Amino acid sequence: MATIDVVNLGGEKVGSFELADEVFGAVNEDLLWEAVKHYRAGQRAGTHATKNKKLVSGAGKKLWKQKGTGRARVGSIRSPLWRHGGTVHGPQPRSYDYAFPRKKLLGALRSALAAKLADGKLVVVESFEVKEPKSKEFRKTLHKLNAKGTTLLVESTSSENHNLHLSSRNLAGVELLAGNQVHPYHLLRYETTIFARPALEKLQNSLKAAAPKRKHAEVA
Repeated sequence: MATIDVVNLGGEKVGSFELADEVFGAVNEDLLWEAVKHYRAGQRAGTHATKNKKLVSGAGKKLWKQKGTGRARVGSIRSPLWRHGGTVHGPQPRSYDYAFPRKKLLGALRSALAAKLADGKLVVVESFEVKEPKSKEFRKTLHKLNAKGTTLLVESTSSENHNLHLSSRNLAGVELLAGNQVHPYHLLRYETTIFARPALEKLQNSLKAAAPKRKHAEVA
């Protein structure tokens, strides 16, 4: 079983954390692609719309009589064949979200954590004990933790740590989430992920419990 160093907000090692093989064992890139595709589909607004023959402006009167004029027969100025007419089979508002199996989502989350660990971009702190809500000072703290690019902060419950919320909300490229809100998309989007130890422990226990059991070969 692998371990990872646990540091304080000054970047000093204060302990270690055991990583479960069931969670950090392997990376399934196909599963990650599916999870990110599903997440981004759910984020689409789907507000695109075109006007059909019923919605475009124009009178409904027949422009000329059916026969005897020598011209082609026409019933409405709003016909799709005419300029400024309605659009046929154009896009209409809809949701792009679709069902995604929970087992696949949890598998993708395990893969995302394993990938972040393999890249050396996973940091575990003992706790986010921010004394004062100052963004400038918190940016210095992130630099001490080698988080100089985009950063994802994961706390057990983001609503309880008010100082952390105030210190991080105005920093560009920094997002704070609770442990139960983390999605594989978040782990892949941000360059560095910093977990509070309680948050990672709780998430690991949940993923470990939901991980498929490995079948051992029977010894003859």
